[in-house]
Amino acid sequence: MLQNLIGRVFGTRHERERKRVQPIIEDIHEIEGRLAALSNEELQGQTALFRSRISERTQPIEERIAELKSAKRTAEEAEERERIDNELGGPDGRGGAEGELREAIKEILDELLPEAFATVREASRRLLGTKVEVTGHDITWDMVPYDVQLIGGIQLHLGRIAEMATGEGKTLVATLPMYLNALTGRGTHLVTVNSYLARRDSQWMGHIYSWLGLTVG
Repeated sequence: MLQNLIGRVFGTRHERERKRVQPIIEDIHEIEGRLAALSNEELQGQTALFRSRISERTQPIEERIAELKSAKRTAEEAEERERIDNELGGPDGRGGAEGELREAIKEILDELLPEAFATVREASRRLLGTKVEVTGHDITWDMVPYDVQLIGGIQLHLGRIAEMATGEGKTLVATLPMYLNALTGRGTHLVTVNSYLARRDSQWMGHIYSWLGLTVG
């Protein structure tokens, strides 16, 4: 009874989370309206634009990390190597220049999320009716993420657990954070339960990734 009363007063956790991400969903919708006017080539060019923006933010830090690693390889004194280690990662391995790089990547990906998700959604729409070969069979692409799937993709990007029932589109949901995080060029992995599903979904969802200029393994 108390739990029901709390839910009525404050809303359920699901409702609160939906309200929290609703402004992001609205941003995605607004950006989609602009993307709809682009040609296929211009839409596909979004990937290069995103990567350029990431590089602008991270390249100076990556260059500093490369210089520190080079200096560590040539340092003769143990104390100097330890000093460089601390400058690279800090005493706990989470700070320093490498921690700064991780934080910079996180910030730019969070900023890019609405544009990247809108790009995947518009790409899905452009691919409607096209054929993709999946495990030896031709399948007609007929999927465009719903808003609830956008919400699931946001949760996955934020490192949270998004529980979805069979048939609610988990496979498609994963394309959204996968595309966003793959923009760094560092490789992004999706874990699934068996080798058949890994092969099937890499070919099936690869239809979006390849169209947007990513490679899939």
